[in-house]
Amino acid sequence: MEPSKKPEIRGTNIGIGEFKVGSFVMTSIGLGSCIAIVLHDKRKSIGGVAHVMLPNSNEKMDRPGKFADTAVPTLLEELKNQGSNKRDIIAKVAGGSSMFKQFKGNLDIGGRNIVAIKETLSQYNIPLEGEDTGGNVGRSIMYDPGQNGIIVVRRADGTCLNI
Repeated sequence: MEPSKKPEIRGTNIGIGEFKVGSFVMTSIGLGSCIAIVLHDKRKSIGGVAHVMLPNSNEKMDRPGKFADTAVPTLLEELKNQGSNKRDIIAKVAGGSSMFKQFKGNLDIGGRNIVAIKETLSQYNIPLEGEDTGGNVGRSIMYDPGQNGIIVVRRADGTCLNI
């Protein structure tokens, strides 16, 4: 990719609190403190994306993609329903920025989201094989399951990377 050309973020967009699973191109734009969690089946070249807004559901199930503790098991179950085997699934995450420097501790939703996603992945024994998290810059992602699980991350500061 030429340095002057930024990849176009296009595909089926997953909005806040939503999730999708399949073999089509998926995007999630405007990730600030939110996290895009991607579960990728390396063998079947399918995967899922959830746009996680908050760390814990506190038993609310209105939108399972909205919370770290419900998004991971929901994506995992949907992948299993499409024939995936858990041993073939890996995870990648992007987002979790601290968008406002004055917010620390409990008010740092981005930091709390990162911790919650990693704890949930560990609980389900899903290896985290790539991440671009934290900092104070927003991000957008594009995930094409047919491209070996590579996620294109475009940061709001203009930098792009693959994870």
